[in-house]
Amino acid sequence: MRSLLTLILPLSLLAMQGCDQLQTPRDSAVESSNSSSALDGEVMATVNGTALTRPVFEAYATQRRAVAQGGQGADDATILDELINLELMRQEGLQKGLESRPAVAALLDQQHRAVLARAAIQDFSGANQVSDESVRQLYDAQFGTPGKEYKARHILLKSRDEAVAIIAELDGGADFAELAKEKSTGPSGPGGGDLGWFAPAQMVEPFSEAAAQLEKGSYSKEPVETQFGWHIILLEDVRESTPPEFDTIKDKLKLAMANKLLQQHLQEVRAAADIVVTTGEAVE
Repeated sequence: MRSLLTLILPLSLLAMQGCDQLQTPRDSAVESSNSSSALDGEVMATVNGTALTRPVFEAYATQRRAVAQGGQGADDATILDELINLELMRQEGLQKGLESRPAVAALLDQQHRAVLARAAIQDFSGANQVSDESVRQLYDAQFGTPGKEYKARHILLKSRDEAVAIIAELDGGADFAELAKEKSTGPSGPGGGDLGWFAPAQMVEPFSEAAAQLEKGSYSKEPVETQFGWHIILLEDVRESTPPEFDTIKDKLKLAMANKLLQQHLQEVRAAADIVVTTGEAVE
């Protein structure tokens, strides 16, 4: 028999059954009523008078099979027995008043928040599904027209004056990759500014246009401005692009589009929210 502890830690069962302990009395009454109706159903077992219903069982079984090693083959009887054990330990925790411990209360609160947030994300994604047609349009825009791919490095600076100074160092014979490691503020800096191979559509327009105008082996003599800052670009190589087959990249594009929709929705929600940061640095 697997350790009960290894099953308890990754699961949100305690959040579903214990989060109302953390609410204010007013909120607790509302949530208790809502939770009770949502969890009604076939009673599969009772533990000291507490009913374990079909919805609770299904929620536990789904999570168990998703996160517990070797759990995919467990039968319903085994899963129900584990659920009973969890309920027994939950009741013992309540009897000991463990839910009032700050660390436990904070964890229960976070579990509750995570479950509701996940449900809201799923609800939004279900109502805003990405169509196959829109995925095809994105594919055609990025890969439909044969073109060129570029291999480049860049140095990203905060100001034009800094970029001009770096160009002067390059004109004087400085090594591009070493300057990128020392001066670039971009994430590619530690790697010598290496961006690998990219298609023009993968970069912001001013950057890709500037790269396309360079001769292989040359760097930009004037700083290139984008929303990220000021760039100096070194074009290392050029090749004809070989776009991937649509079916091999369709799921990846669809996921990227869904994530973009979710991020846009989150930005709208944040813009409409009253957020006050009272500790640490402000979050923009």
